[in-house]
Amino acid sequence: MRRGAARLSLTFAATIIAVGAIWWGQRQNPISEDPFRASAIRDAPFPSLSYGMQAFLWWDDYAASLALYWLSKAQFTHVKQVFAWRDIQPRPDEWHFERGDEIVEEAAEKGLGLIVRLGSVPAWAQPPRLSEYIDEGIVDTPPAAEYLPAWGEYCGAIAKRYAGQVAGYQIWNEPNLVREWGGRPVSAADYIELLQVCSEAIREQDEVAIIISAGLAPTGTNDPEQAIADDIYFRQLYAGDFQRYVDVVGAHAVGFAAPEFSPDDAEQFTNRGRWASFRRIEDLRRIMVEEGDAARQMAILEMGWTTDPRPESQMAWFAVDELTQAEYLRRAFAYAAENWRPWVGLMSLIYSAYPGWTPDDEQFWWSLIRFMGDPKVAVLTPGFFALKDMPKVCDDVACP
Repeated sequence: MRRGAARLSLTFAATIIAVGAIWWGQRQNPISEDPFRASAIRDAPFPSLSYGMQAFLWWDDYAASLALYWLSKAQFTHVKQVFAWRDIQPRPDEWHFERGDEIVEEAAEKGLGLIVRLGSVPAWAQPPRLSEYIDEGIVDTPPAAEYLPAWGEYCGAIAKRYAGQVAGYQIWNEPNLVREWGGRPVSAADYIELLQVCSEAIREQDEVAIIISAGLAPTGTNDPEQAIADDIYFRQLYAGDFQRYVDVVGAHAVGFAAPEFSPDDAEQFTNRGRWASFRRIEDLRRIMVEEGDAARQMAILEMGWTTDPRPESQMAWFAVDELTQAEYLRRAFAYAAENWRPWVGLMSLIYSAYPGWTPDDEQFWWSLIRFMGDPKVAVLTPGFFALKDMPKVCDDVACP
């Protein structure tokens, strides 16, 4: 009996030691409990969540005022606007800040933090056209090498003029796509060079400015002549230490399916791959953790669901109707509030439409505030009202 009791005591002690070891191992390796290392975030640049929308405020004062009015009424916290280099400095010796001044002032009056996207290179700073260069479909092109200092001058001029008045700077957009890289082969190293020049110019003028890297387009294509897969490009950015030049890592979260549909689901149930998921940013966050960058916050710079009904549209395969769009948007923010805080701060939707967009434009079908060709009449979609009415969570404060 004594030997049996001893064996029982030893077994019990071994069990306690084993459980203790597991507990201690989890304490030492919190990734096993939290693969996204939310606890690593300290002094987050953006409250989590911050609610934003990309708008087109530059060309029509009335439409701009309507968009800002409705965003403020919907309790949004931020608006994103391109401050295009080609509009501000159309010629090397000519600068135009008038419209930028008005936008900065009106956003502040409406209580909205302004996210400024930098890019849109003027013709005089672009590289020479290649014989195979195709203008159609090209959205932006990086400046020619000899104009990189001019690019830095533009970034610095914006930061100097609006120091303390801009909530964040997004540097470029989707550089992993050829169509956003001047029709040339995409290169993470070249983007890092562009990022460094702009970031250093901004920080020289505004030491507390929040700098956000470009959001990458979710894609499984991995051919530099077309696009580089977002996760591969992301790893290439870390290989080049791009994080030295940013405060926040940008990402895009496209609504390819229901918001709860995970990258694992996309891999298992579709023939496309892990990228075809709203939750693709979880894969990117895991890369940040692997790279020892868990303390850095992410910002979703583009998100939404398209309602494009056109059979010929490239977006038709994942388009939804307007009521489904509204429901998915509401659930997407609820999912983020439950699972992505505080490592996701800003979440910026697309779009408050450009007044000139019509149903022939694919961007029109993503838009939640539309103008239908009339900049004096804003048409609000069910998706907008769903966002307006949903509860919002901002750090530890809930807004009904």
